[in-house]
Amino acid sequence: MGYKVAVVGATGNVGREMLNILAEREFPVDEIAALASRRSLGTECSFGDRTLKTQDLEQFDFTGWDIALFAIGSDATREYAPKAARAGCVVIDNSSLYRYDPDVPLIVPEVNADAVMGYSKRNIIANPNCSTAQMVVALKPLHDRARIKRVVVSTYQSVSGSGKEAMDELWNQTKGMYVPGQEVAPSVYPKQIAFNVIPHIDVFLDSGETKEEWKMVAETKKILDPAIKVTATCVRVPVFVGHSEAINIEFEDFLDEDEARDILRESPGVMVIDKREPGGYITPIECVGDYATFVSRIRQDSTIENGLNLWCVSDNLRKGAALNAVQIAEVLGQRALKKG
Repeated sequence: MGYKVAVVGATGNVGREMLNILAEREFPVDEIAALASRRSLGTECSFGDRTLKTQDLEQFDFTGWDIALFAIGSDATREYAPKAARAGCVVIDNSSLYRYDPDVPLIVPEVNADAVMGYSKRNIIANPNCSTAQMVVALKPLHDRARIKRVVVSTYQSVSGSGKEAMDELWNQTKGMYVPGQEVAPSVYPKQIAFNVIPHIDVFLDSGETKEEWKMVAETKKILDPAIKVTATCVRVPVFVGHSEAINIEFEDFLDEDEARDILRESPGVMVIDKREPGGYITPIECVGDYATFVSRIRQDSTIENGLNLWCVSDNLRKGAALNAVQIAEVLGQRALKKG
């Protein structure tokens, strides 16, 4: 027997990826519903070799459905996720709404799958921020070996993290650079994104950090270890899909770069591509469509006693969002919602 699964926000970038990945991974689905707002009613979405027509989220009854993968904003999630949860459907939410709720587990299956059983408190599980998800996949096996004290991370985040409108803005601005009189002014971003980088993601906080940077700190502590100190600088770059991170790690114990490389090669969800030659590393354009979190440029940091540097790249629409949500559903099915 399989599950009755609803994908909420099925017409968006992440929702479409959720449908793709459910089909690719052959998740045991008996029935599937593609849900969206009324303005998208009837829009067609692909699910394997099937075509689904979206249904109206506002009118949908979640009673009898097992799992709902939510890929809509926090405001809509605040309205509809509790309705689904009260109807007995387990919500796996991609928004930031529930990530910091102590009664809602925040899950990256390669890191803290055991925490999934906490879903029963609210019938809700949170999916982490895209930049956090790929980082903790790389950090977890190293933390188990040498205990991480501090992480300094700089991110290079693609525009797909801001949605379709941001991808369109990058495309149109890029074209406009070559056609006099057709320049495109920023609307999604505060400054031009084409041929530029913007050190600003989400809103600014009183501390001077952005909320995206705060998320990476808070989520790493909740998922991995509250004792780890984290500081982040998050930057939007003119890349369509794929987030990159330069990560500096300080450990309690010494960890040799060769051992770190070997550990990561054997770690779930990680692919090490690390040759010390031109092109011997992974860039974001190469990770698109892949499930893995790629790690390159592993090297000792000689400026601190027990330090390593590494480069981490992943498809943010997959591991950073849709794939992680489907992996959570897989763990949930294996451990809590067993059928047959």
